[in-house]
Amino acid sequence: MLHVVHHPAYVSPATPGSRFRFDKYGLVMEALRESGASCHVHEPQPMPRDWIEAVHDPAYVNEVLTLSVPPEKTRRIGFPVTERVMRRSILSPGGTWAAAKLAIRHGYAANAAGGSHHALADTGAGYCVFNDLAIAANRLVAEGDAARILILDLDVHQGDGTASLLAGRSDIFTLSVHAEKNFPVRKARSTLDIGLEDGTGDSAYLALLADIVPRVLDDFAPDLILYQAGVDPHEEDRLGRLALTDAGLDARDRYVVRQARERDVPLASTLGGGYGEDRMRVARRHADSMIRMAEEAVSAAYRQA
Repeated sequence: MLHVVHHPAYVSPATPGSRFRFDKYGLVMEALRESGASCHVHEPQPMPRDWIEAVHDPAYVNEVLTLSVPPEKTRRIGFPVTERVMRRSILSPGGTWAAAKLAIRHGYAANAAGGSHHALADTGAGYCVFNDLAIAANRLVAEGDAARILILDLDVHQGDGTASLLAGRSDIFTLSVHAEKNFPVRKARSTLDIGLEDGTGDSAYLALLADIVPRVLDDFAPDLILYQAGVDPHEEDRLGRLALTDAGLDARDRYVVRQARERDVPLASTLGGGYGEDRMRVARRHADSMIRMAEEAVSAAYRQA
C-alpha cells in the first residue's frame, strides 16, 4: 500500500512569464491512477505560520503570505507568487510533515509535492518558495517525533537552501549527491556533499551510493529519513546533467528504501525535480518512483517478519 499525501491545491495555473508548470503535480496523481497501484491518498493541512517562521525570515514569510514578494526575489524564485502559488507553498511543507508522520506509522510514505531545497532564509530560489524539507525536519525534531533526521537529497541539483538553513545542527544531517556543474553555481556546504561529473551513469552512481549511504546511516544513526527523490538525474531530463536510465532510477530508489528498512528507519519521500517537454512522461517517472519505494518497503517488511 502506497500512502501518498496530495492536495488539489498542489496544482496551480502557470504563472505569467515563467516556463515552470504546476500541472505536473496533477499528472503524477493521474499516473498513479493509471498504474493501478494500491494507494491511500491523504490530504495535508497548511503548515502553520509559526513553523515556517522558525526556519525562514518572518519578513520574507510575510511577503509571501501578503503576495508582496519584491521583483528581485520573484526573479530568483522563477515565477510570481500569486494567491494560488502562496497556498500551495504553505500546503507543501504540511505535506512533507504529514508524509513523515505517516512514514513513522507505516515505514514509508510520499509527499506528491515538496523537495523545495533551494529556498533560503529570506528568499525563494530555483522554483522553490519555502523549504519544506527544513521546515518539516525542524518541526519533527522540536515536537519529539524524531531525535536525529537524515535529509538525503538525490535530486540532480545541490540542496543549497536546505544546507544553509540547517547548517550547524547536530541533530539533522544533510547529504546531497548532485551534478557538480549544475545549478546552483554557488554551492552551500551540506553536512556531506558529493558533486558528480557530467554524464555520470548507472554503474558509477549506484556504486557511490553503496559506498556512502550505509556509512552515513550507521555513523549518524538517524531515526527518520526525509528523501528528496527528484527524478532529474535521468538521462533525458531537460535540466539534468547526469545519465541515469529508468533502470538506474529504479535501482537507486529501491536501494535507499532497502537500506532504511534494514535498519528499521522510517522514510518519507518528496517529489523533487523532474523536467521535460513531455510532462506526462516526467509524471510517470515520479509515480513509478513512489510505487517502487512502496513495493520495496513492503518487501522489506516481509523479509523481516
